[in-house]
Formats: sequence, C-alpha cells, structure tokens
Amino acid sequence: MHTFLHRYELDTTAPSAREFWRDLSRRALLPAVALWVVVVGVGLLLVGPLGNLPAEAPVNQWFVERRTATLNIVTMFLSGIGQTEFLIGACVLTIALVWWRTKQWWFAIVPGIAVAVQALVFITAAVVVGRSRPEVEHLDDSPPTSSYPSGHTGAATAFYLTLAALCQRIGNPVLRWVATVLCLLVPFCVGIGRMYRGMHSLTDVLMGFVNGVACAVLAWNYLRRDVSGTRAGRGAVSAGRSR
Repeated sequence: MHTFLHRYELDTTAPSAREFWRDLSRRALLPAVALWVVVVGVGLLLVGPLGNLPAEAPVNQWFVERRTATLNIVTMFLSGIGQTEFLIGACVLTIALVWWRTKQWWFAIVPGIAVAVQALVFITAAVVVGRSRPEVEHLDDSPPTSSYPSGHTGAATAFYLTLAALCQRIGNPVLRWVATVLCLLVPFCVGIGRMYRGMHSLTDVLMGFVNGVACAVLAWNYLRRDVSGTRAGRGAVSAGRSR
C-alpha cells in the first residue's frame, strides 16, 4: 500500500508522449470498459429481473420522514459539492496547484483522469440502464440523466479519494490524518445527502461508490512507475516528509 500511494514520489521520471498515451489507454481506459460492463450489468438486473428492487423504497421513505428545514439546507450543500460544475472547478484548481508544486504534469492530472473516466462510465451507463428515480418528493430538480448510478456520488468519490491519496504527501502526521479522513468522509456524506433529497435509491449510491473508487484507483495507477526506488525520485518520500 505504501508503494502504491507514493508511486509518483518513488519514480519522478517524466513519461514520453507515447508512454503516456499507451499507459492511459491500457491501464485506465481499457479496464474502465470492464467496469462499465459490471455497472451496466447490475443496472439491467435491477430494472429487469429484480423489478426495480421495490425493497429499497422504505429506505427513501425513512429519509423523507426525517426531513427538517436544517437538514434540507445541510443536504443541499452536500449535494452541491458533488455537482459537476463544482467538481470541475475543484479539479482544475487541484491540478494547477499540484502541477505548480511538483512540476510533474503527469502526476498533477491524476484527479482529472479519475473524474473524467468516472463521468464516461456514469453517463453512458445511465443512458443504457434508464432507471427511474425514487417515488418520493424530490428536493432537487431532476437532471436529464437517470437515477442509476449516482453521478454525484461517483464523481465525489473519484475526486476526493484521489485527493486523500494526494494528502499522503503532507509532512505533519496529524494534519495528514485529519485531511485524509475528511476527504474520505465527503463521498459518504454526498451519497447520504442524495438519498435524503429523494434523488437516488440505495443501490444507485452504492454503485456510484463502486464507480468512483474503481476510477480513482485506475487513475492513480494509470502510469507505469518503478517503485523499487532504483529510478529518479529515490528518497523523495522521506525528503517530502521532512519539509
């Protein structure tokens, strides 16, 4: 796990354009096709043989019965930080800051790859599956995409999980731990908020998590790196922690 999280510090060599596109296609885009098959397969099972899984309805109703004015505001904020517009802005800002700090464009774009691949899987899967939203009052305007999988949850998971991985470069152990935990909590809160607001069923959110986690891992691992410490960047981890 340590070598996986610090792979871009253990090997800081810049890839050629050929290496970049080869690794991106083979190690991120191609596996994403397999992910898409899984997401769509589960979705078609839900809307087909499982009859849209009516056993999930009580979960949404449980949230409806506990709505309050305060929670409506809180979940509106949580839903907002999972919106496409917000995440695109946050992603661009993160890429710019990491690029400026490390001078490694191939590392800085990892959050962008995670969010973009997640979006490709989500949008195309939603079109194929076409699941309707829960039959409760919706507190948000329904976007044109279907309920499955949750795009807000998937995008938030992909972005904040890569952000949690980036936090492992923080030198102060307490600050690193706090930042990591906060980043990991955000997708969970977004998913709960989306169910509370009546926009998604439980399986929509769960598959959003699956999509986001898988895309974050694929993005973080997209570029071949020598983690043996024999290439450029050896000792960068310890040096970064000492700053």
